[in-house]
Amino acid sequence: MTTAPERTATPRHYLMCRPDHFEVAYAINPWMTAGKPVDSELTLLQWESLRDLYLALGHRVDVIEPLPGLPDMVFAANGATVIDGRVLGARFRHTERADEAPAHLDWYRSAGYRSIRVPVYVNEGEGDFAVTDSWILAGRGFRCTPEGHQEAQEFFGRPVISLELADPRYYHLDVALAVLDGDEVMYYPEAFTPGSRRVLARLFPDALLVGRADAEVMGLNAVSDGRNVILPETARTLAAQLTERGYHPIGVDLSELLKGGGSVKCCTQEIRA
Repeated sequence: MTTAPERTATPRHYLMCRPDHFEVAYAINPWMTAGKPVDSELTLLQWESLRDLYLALGHRVDVIEPLPGLPDMVFAANGATVIDGRVLGARFRHTERADEAPAHLDWYRSAGYRSIRVPVYVNEGEGDFAVTDSWILAGRGFRCTPEGHQEAQEFFGRPVISLELADPRYYHLDVALAVLDGDEVMYYPEAFTPGSRRVLARLFPDALLVGRADAEVMGLNAVSDGRNVILPETARTLAAQLTERGYHPIGVDLSELLKGGGSVKCCTQEIRA
């Protein structure tokens, strides 16, 4: 019997946004139904539980001010990508979210970041960029563009691996793939085109492959600190798989935010100083 490796948590720095204005006012992904009722009190409780969990695990959490009229701003992961203290802003495909991008860059400027790029091409932050030790994995097909991938590579000076998404339910990379630690990832193969599946298999031969049932409850919209993996509590088979690999899965309930097409990772922007 193979013994699971010892996993070590690394303190992280996250940016989050309170769901003060969250509602499903429009539908820009298959998870959304415009006008679907949202329990605002429960949404806030669920969001606070996630924030408090990060703090209890020893991570730093900053909070950006939510702006009226931007109900999806709670999904802070989309606001930018930050690597080595360099900030690549977002450029949203849908006009409904466009004003989130400058609000995020204003936050970074006020926080003292100086290496900031306002993007020319569409990218939606960590919705479609996942950072491993060796690469930036970049999703395309529904939101981010190939030109956005090239822009990220030039700005960060890291190799960007473009991956084509095939299923509109997995419209962002962060609902189809998650980085666990270093160059270890987990992903749902059917979310990708055959060519991109071959690329993933070549780069990550030991990746954790996730089944349909866990992908459909947004189990891959997860955050890992190298040991603790925070994910939707309904992804039970995935939690068992993670345990077998030596990780410590922690299930959370973000069912209200799921109505907007987001879960743990969508609410969590990682700041890599």
